[in-house]
Formats: sequence, structure tokens, C-alpha cells
Amino acid sequence: MPVLDHDGFVLYETQAILRYLDRVLPSPALTPADAKAAGRMDQLMNICDWYLFQGVANVIGFQRVVKPRLMGQPADEAVIAQAMPKAQAVFEELSRLLGDRTYFAGDAVSLADLMIAPQLDFFTLTPEWAPLTAQRTNLSAWLGRMSDRASMNATTWERIAQLAAA
Repeated sequence: MPVLDHDGFVLYETQAILRYLDRVLPSPALTPADAKAAGRMDQLMNICDWYLFQGVANVIGFQRVVKPRLMGQPADEAVIAQAMPKAQAVFEELSRLLGDRTYFAGDAVSLADLMIAPQLDFFTLTPEWAPLTAQRTNLSAWLGRMSDRASMNATTWERIAQLAAA
């Protein structure tokens, strides 16, 4: 569970942490000023939590990435196969909502992009990535832009393994 301790103020839950940091850190703002773009960002953050993570990334990402890399155990192919229809539906909706925009809520990175990127990045390490993005090239291009960011490059499996071992 992500936890933030900022000068004695302890906060947990990813969305709460992200929104708090967006309020207290200097610009650029990660919440769009436009109400419709901010609403789209909020919608996508909820899609990430309730549909992309729940039953898709927490299943496929865990089975393909976490379980073998951190636990030394093989993936359960039946569990992955059961999650794929939901994965197809979620990837389709993400692709539709992204459309031809540079980022999910417009021309600038938003909190939605920062939540979705690590989830999709897990999928690039799986054989499921290719069929999930074959007809959704906008998601691959978007993840490429996100992967060019310093914050994405600073998050490595070595660092995650160190944190998991601590």
C-alpha cells in the first residue's frame, strides 16, 4: 500500500497521495485547469483503479512479472486466460479515450497518465502486450512518450526488488 509521510502528515491511497502532491508541489500542475479535461482525468484514474488494476493488471502483471521475478514461481496460465477478456475490454476503452491526443487528458501529462503508465508498463514485460495493443497503436505510442520521462526511467526492477526485500 502506498503511504506518504510529508512533514508528519501521513496519507495513504494512490489517488489521495497524487492529488495532495499536485496541490503542494510547484508547477506544472498535473490536474488540467479545464473542467472537462479534469473530469476525463478523474474518470481515467477510476478506470485505472477499478478496471485496469482490479482483475487485469493485478492478475496478469502479478502472474507474469511479480510472481516469477520476486517470488520465483511460475505463472498460472489458466488465471491469465480468465483475465484476458476483461483486459481486452479495458485496453479497448483506454485506447478509445486516448484517441489521437498526446496524453489522456489533453496535451500535457496529468495524474491519469501517471497512474496508468506503470500499469501498462508491466504489460510490456508480458506476452499479452502484443495482442492487447496490436490494434491499439495509440497506447503503445503513448507509453513510449511516458517511458521517455525521467520518473519512469528512475523506477527499475532492481529498485523495486530492493524495496520488497526491505
